[in-house]
Amino acid sequence: MPSSALAHAPSQRAHMATVMQVADAGVAAPAAARHDALIRASWQRCVHQHRLDPTRMQEAVILPQPRLREHQGQMEDFLQIARHGLEALYQQVAGLGYVVLLTDARGVTVDFIGDLLVEPGLRKAGLYLGADWSEHHAGTCGVGTCISTGQALTVHLDDHFDATHIPLTCTAAPVFDTVGRLNAVLDISQLSSHQPKASQHLALQLVKVYAQHVENAAFLQRHRHDWVLRLSEAPQFLDVNPDYLLALDAAGRVIGHNRRAQLLFEPGLPGLSGRTTTAPDRGPSALIGQPIGRLLALSVGDLGRFVQGRAADRRAVLRSGARHVLFLHAAPPPAPLRTAASEPGRVTTERQLPAPLAALSGGDAALDRQIARAARLVDSPVSLLITGETGSGKEYFAKALHASSERRGGPFVAVNCAAIPESLIESELFGHLPGSFSGAGPKGKKGLIQEADGGTLFLDEIGDMPRALQARLLRVLAEREVLPIGATRPTPVDLRVIAATHCPLEALVREGRFRDDLYYRLNGAHVVLPPLRERQDLDVLIDRMLAPCGDAPAPRQRAAALREPATRLAADARAALHAHPWPGNLRELRNALDYARTLCDDGLIRLGDLPDALLAASPPVARRPSGPDIWQPGSTLHAPVADEAAQLLQALRAARWNVSAVARELGCSRMTLYRRMKRLEIRSPLEARE
Repeated sequence: MPSSALAHAPSQRAHMATVMQVADAGVAAPAAARHDALIRASWQRCVHQHRLDPTRMQEAVILPQPRLREHQGQMEDFLQIARHGLEALYQQVAGLGYVVLLTDARGVTVDFIGDLLVEPGLRKAGLYLGADWSEHHAGTCGVGTCISTGQALTVHLDDHFDATHIPLTCTAAPVFDTVGRLNAVLDISQLSSHQPKASQHLALQLVKVYAQHVENAAFLQRHRHDWVLRLSEAPQFLDVNPDYLLALDAAGRVIGHNRRAQLLFEPGLPGLSGRTTTAPDRGPSALIGQPIGRLLALSVGDLGRFVQGRAADRRAVLRSGARHVLFLHAAPPPAPLRTAASEPGRVTTERQLPAPLAALSGGDAALDRQIARAARLVDSPVSLLITGETGSGKEYFAKALHASSERRGGPFVAVNCAAIPESLIESELFGHLPGSFSGAGPKGKKGLIQEADGGTLFLDEIGDMPRALQARLLRVLAEREVLPIGATRPTPVDLRVIAATHCPLEALVREGRFRDDLYYRLNGAHVVLPPLRERQDLDVLIDRMLAPCGDAPAPRQRAAALREPATRLAADARAALHAHPWPGNLRELRNALDYARTLCDDGLIRLGDLPDALLAASPPVARRPSGPDIWQPGSTLHAPVADEAAQLLQALRAARWNVSAVARELGCSRMTLYRRMKRLEIRSPLEARE
């Protein structure tokens, strides 16, 4: 953009002139009365504090993916909690041209829900993942000014500092953590609006309500093991929607609160009567560490009277030093569960992985990160989307999640949306009443969704579901009820939905083949499974599949397998497996090993026992008749290359030729290391032992 205002449109030049007048003259500027005091103060900060030039138009800055992931990783648990609030808010404004953004305390957009059909326009305007909306960079805007003031507000059209943003209307509300620090900002924005600023009043109230919902949900999750006090002005709302939340330690001192509790109690503390609580404090609030008796006219010993068993209107309590009546419900911390891991002498980790999930990885770092993330969501109501190449283990992952959850006693129902004919998928999923359509059976049929009641519904290849049925599935996810074909009343269902696909759903949304609202509902949390060729635990997977009991599913099959001799793998065959690119991933590996185990003699799989297709697709495996290592210090390699070879050879010998371990140590993939060994003329001595 040109730096001179003369090159801009008349409306932009007029806006720049207004900003400069207000920045120089403050409220005395003729145009100042057209803008709120919050906006005028922000303009002055932008010029005098942030040193921004109102005549210079700046395009939106979108952070690259690695930096975005850093911001997301720092608040990963909070994002899982907030996602449901974003989805619920988007349902309220869907179809009105709004997008929903969640930013961190630095103004970087870490979550986003919007119409992907207009993605290019949203991205250019900065209404997208990774956009930086801090005030010191973007000027006056909904997110940045909310961060600077700690207040909910609307920045409408020419309220924006930068003339680039004057088509936008942005409404934002702060979300605070449990000690009073700004944690995030919830924002809804439109690319353009032809209505006056007053038209955004309802949007402002909606954002404030859902910001409070997200804040309270995060509070309850953070303090689920502490005393939690719920307080309300009216007894009728005490148990369903309390106004104020406090968390106490065992001694009755405040260790957490929501923002409304801070605004209520902090000004009344002795010595703080002049302190303002409207600005976002950078440190913990003054409530932290206060005994409960300084806030409410009761002691720790009185809390038992407010636990349960009394009507809400009989739980009245006074604020300390004030004639202000509140109604209180106190929830004690849950009793600790004694488990085998907590017995004396047993060592456990703080967050131990459930066994079914832990068994999915043999030490691959990328997969371990996905498993650790998923382990925190096993009993969450958040829907899960698993993506990965065909055969990468998406259904195995879903089954492990089910087996690790409280629903493990219920059914696990897997539906391959690509395998059911389009003419039958509706009746298969939703069921039907007797004679409800031509060809329907006389007894009717319970659909697969109802079959999953009490358990988990796994929707594989969800991208192939016909668009006409996507709206019906969305209702199931939103309302937790299913309407069979021919029925007039829906049937409630209690299930966890896990979806999987090998194709990018975002692209299908942009092409109009997949509903964006269903995409956002399914994508509550996203697990990406690495392809087999990139995994560092191939040897572990091979050994597990060749073990006597292997993956035998039932006790009878496992008992029979244990009577079989163990199957071994020759070094040349193992090297061929390592060299293969595995386009079919785990499924192809399982089939190849089953084939080889059937053909091999004496329980030893040799190179010739592997499938011909695998050998044809893999580079030839070099063999040498003898010798400790093919590369020797007297090799004809040039000196720099020889030094590199010597260092790599030393690392391989130290690891006893465990190529996967050396690849992890060097921070590269196993295939990269094999190519490097080939270039340096290094071959494992294990190749000569067969």
